[in-house]
Amino acid sequence: MKDLGKTIAKYRKEHKLNQSQLAKELENYDIYVKQNSISAWELGTATPNARQFLALCEILEIYDIYTDFIGQSPLNPFRNLNENGMNKVLEYISDLESTGNYKPAEIIPIHVIRERKVFYNTVSAGTGSFLDGDEYEIFSSPDIPEAATFGVYVDGDSMEPKYHNKDLIWIEQTACLDDGEIGIFYLDGNAYVKKFQNNRLGTYLISLNKKYDPIPVTENSSFKIFGRVLS
Repeated sequence: MKDLGKTIAKYRKEHKLNQSQLAKELENYDIYVKQNSISAWELGTATPNARQFLALCEILEIYDIYTDFIGQSPLNPFRNLNENGMNKVLEYISDLESTGNYKPAEIIPIHVIRERKVFYNTVSAGTGSFLDGDEYEIFSSPDIPEAATFGVYVDGDSMEPKYHNKDLIWIEQTACLDDGEIGIFYLDGNAYVKKFQNNRLGTYLISLNKKYDPIPVTENSSFKIFGRVLS
């Protein structure tokens, strides 16, 4: 298996992106990591999760994941051909396409209907409210992210402009978040949706609305990460 970090670094440099710029590109996929996370991936001291990895491949235009990260694919029909042989195959493919008889049929997309729990009690985007896991409704939609474990509604305005009061947000349940990711948290009896800061400056729950002060998480706090916000 090839070195994952070196492969990511190679393609990042080919796309003329520095680590901070790549982290910014990941925000388009609702993935919030800092430059130091990219650095850790490339050095091999940390590994991106599946969602982060697939987003990296799309951003860096890594289309043959097997070959780039593992080695020569046994399913690659070109694996036993030299350059001249590959060119002849490509010429034949071009001839077939030009006839118009061998083009793929139109594919009708299938919309997968997913069902997830949506809890009645809100997570606060202001002062905080306790998340009660016993009262919920089953929500069905093709728009629910595949990685979502459950949904909750936002209460308040402190995560504006990204999330507004009464917005439904989908959560991937996890006990670990990277610095800069948005998640939902239990802190001293309240449930919050906030941006997670965990670095040399300390651990805080950060509001996107600047009128709200950061909430410190100390060693004496009763603190738990519920999950990562996906939408």
